[in-house]
Amino acid sequence: QVQVLESGGGLVQPGGSLRLSCAASGSVFSSMGWYRQAPGRQRELVAAIPSGGITNYADSVKGRFTISRDNAKNTMYLQMNSLKPEDTAVYYCNVRSIWAQYWGQGTQVTVSS
Repeated sequence: QVQVLESGGGLVQPGGSLRLSCAASGSVFSSMGWYRQAPGRQRELVAAIPSGGITNYADSVKGRFTISRDNAKNTMYLQMNSLKPEDTAVYYCNVRSIWAQYWGQGTQVTVSS
């Protein structure tokens, strides 16, 4: 049984930092990534990292966010720096095996003064 659990969201002031974590279990995951969905908007890719380690970022977060993973622990991280109000959204962890993709329950990130 696959389980995906995010943690690390919260309220932060503009310019601040947060670190999200995603722990996955129950399979071998070729690709892991973070998506986000703001109210009234479609879910969008924030960053992705396959098992080979070549990362991919949305233009809006390049230079501010860093994605990483620990393959031994099936854990992924998203370090978010210089946060802006427009980064406010529910952030979802997405993991993919050769059979299917799985989503976490989401963690709220709110950037506000």
